[in-house]
Amino acid sequence: QVQLVESGGGAVNLGGSLKLSCAPPEGHHTGIAWFRHAPGKARQGVACMDYADGEIVYTESLKGRFTMSRNDADNTYYLQMANVKDEYSGVYYCATDRVPFPCQIAINSPQSLDVWGQGTQVTVSS
Repeated sequence: QVQLVESGGGAVNLGGSLKLSCAPPEGHHTGIAWFRHAPGKARQGVACMDYADGEIVYTESLKGRFTMSRNDADNTYYLQMANVKDEYSGVYYCATDRVPFPCQIAINSPQSLDVWGQGTQVTVSS
């Protein structure tokens, strides 16, 4: 069973930065998408990386605020946030599927992915 483990969440000051990690199990060969779930709001896609070519898709409204990357040595995925704003608070999840999936669709349709991590809480304080 595929399991994802997020880490790196916590408290961050307004304007600060934070880097989240997502560790898929060994042998994972499909993409990873990041989502955030703010209180009282719907789950929102942030970024998605295709496993094969490393192409990254960002939600247009969030482009430039988040940076997704991958360490090819251990297949760990990262989501860097900088100059954080109040609205960044929430639970951040990484997600994937057992078969390759198109990031352009997945980032707007979280229900299309069937493997999710437990989430990591990010709290922005002023």
